[in-house]
Amino acid sequence: MRSAIVTGLMNAAVLYGREDLKVEQVAIPTIAEDEVLLEVRVALTCGTDLKVWKQGSHPRMIVPPAVFGHEVAGVVREVGSLVPDRVQVGMRVVPSNSAPCNKCFYCRRDRQNLCEDLLFNNGAYAQYIKIPGRIVRENMLEIPDHVDFTDAALVEPLACVLRGIDEVGVVPGDTVVVIGCGPIGLMFIRMLAVRGARVIAIGKRKSQRQAAEAMGATATFDVNEEPDPVQLVRQLTERGRGADAVIEAVGSPLTWQWSVQMARRGATVNLFGGCPKTSEVRIDPGSLHYSEITLKSTFHHTPRFIREALGAVARGEIAAADFVTGQIPLADLPQVFEHMKHRNGELKTAVIP
Repeated sequence: MRSAIVTGLMNAAVLYGREDLKVEQVAIPTIAEDEVLLEVRVALTCGTDLKVWKQGSHPRMIVPPAVFGHEVAGVVREVGSLVPDRVQVGMRVVPSNSAPCNKCFYCRRDRQNLCEDLLFNNGAYAQYIKIPGRIVRENMLEIPDHVDFTDAALVEPLACVLRGIDEVGVVPGDTVVVIGCGPIGLMFIRMLAVRGARVIAIGKRKSQRQAAEAMGATATFDVNEEPDPVQLVRQLTERGRGADAVIEAVGSPLTWQWSVQMARRGATVNLFGGCPKTSEVRIDPGSLHYSEITLKSTFHHTPRFIREALGAVARGEIAAADFVTGQIPLADLPQVFEHMKHRNGELKTAVIP
């Protein structure tokens, strides 16, 4: 080891099953020769963690009982003997929650997000988290001096958003509809606006409309107040043709249908929000075929977009202050998830262990 070994107990949020989260003392993780021990400075709540909490597990990400959470930034406190010299104790870093193998069928085709051996890492809701060697090598970045920990912790979800925008192929001047004004939808709105797109945002409440406007949307509306959202969107586009691109960031069969109906001929629709497994979606095949509409679904991120996300944060294109609506100690996390369950309008909470 190139550093003193950190031992003892730490406070951590352990998921035991459906809506069963306990903050308790557990052993500080022991690292292998190629791993890093990170002192957590901030971890952010997110919709994925809420789903995991409600379901009690995730087939690819976490099997209880386990410490969970994955949007994190912190300080390196211990490094294994085989960790590259560029990583030093005291370094401020943001690790991704995953890393590809770079060897499988999909990695060889530049689709690392679909890696057949994609390594996930959880445990951000704790005082310390172990970063596996593959993530240290492939997907852990030093935080620039002028970027604070909370801004850096946005990198993982932002990387997913940036990859979604890239998949759609938006260019300056395009009209893009974003359905859903939660944290992910608002990130889409901000980054599309930064790229010169004209964004029409669709939300569910006044606070979401206000947030979308603050992010740069040129038009917003509440679906609860509009009898025909599809027709309204078309009225807001040139000659009623429809949007150049539509990004669905909700994950419901109805909004998936709207997405196709709001798109112009030749448009691209990104079904970013995943529907429940038993969902059925009715789409007119003629509208796809004769209008040449392209359907895409963007899952996860790749190392390229983790780097692009940190670059966007470093340039000030996006900031945590626009998304983080509160700050709590780790002990309050179970109550926060209970509150998030009822969708009371909060975006993200910063957990300070």
